Amino acid sequence: MSNTRVTLLDTTPIPNSGGELSLYRHGEDFVIKVVGGQDLMSTRTHGSADALAEITCTEISGREQPRVLIGGLGMGFTLASALRHLEHDAEVVVAELVPGVVEWNRGPLGEHAGNPLLDERVTVQEVDVSLLLRAGGPSFDAILLDVDNGPEGLTQKSNNWLYSKAGLNMSYRALRPKGVLTVWSAGSDRAFTKRLVRAGFEVDEVPVRAHRGKGARHLIWVARKPGR
Repeated sequence: MSNTRVTLLDTTPIPNSGGELSLYRHGEDFVIKVVGGQDLMSTRTHGSADALAEITCTEISGREQPRVLIGGLGMGFTLASALRHLEHDAEVVVAELVPGVVEWNRGPLGEHAGNPLLDERVTVQEVDVSLLLRAGGPSFDAILLDVDNGPEGLTQKSNNWLYSKAGLNMSYRALRPKGVLTVWSAGSDRAFTKRLVRAGFEVDEVPVRAHRGKGARHLIWVARKPGR
């Protein structure tokens, strides 16, 4: 892809941060970048995003009317994978802070992921996922977090709260008994694993590849809430 023409399609602000995201076309693929910074995601490499949802949905397989919260729409691949692995009675709530990202998924990005936003099981809320976690008691069977590059605020410093002791405690309370919290990361973080355990979760670390069993090594934390 190195000799393929790269075209800037759009730029959108990240609310409450002063930063921006940019959408580029790179041949037949698309790339989202932090303005003035690194690539965040590409339609070419989404294997670990697919795996995040597949691993999560396997954990809650067999439950009636499961309710799932996805923090971060991205390019729609995690959502699309979740829909493939959930039954027709599931409800999937997507929290996406950046309205422009939702617009891109309804437009040029949609076809790459199979237009998951058109699925009747999906509700999109253009808010910080932390607002939904704070909204009430245990209401989700699964929470998937893919809002940044891992347990640190790269695109927005306020994302750090999600991975803090307070944020993890809030995720724990938002889960139903035997619910599962899964977190995508570009790499490992021993301190974060310890925080998950202290919050009361039973934790596994699952290595995954960025693209169909190859490419960069990513990590998914699978944190289970005990219950009957």
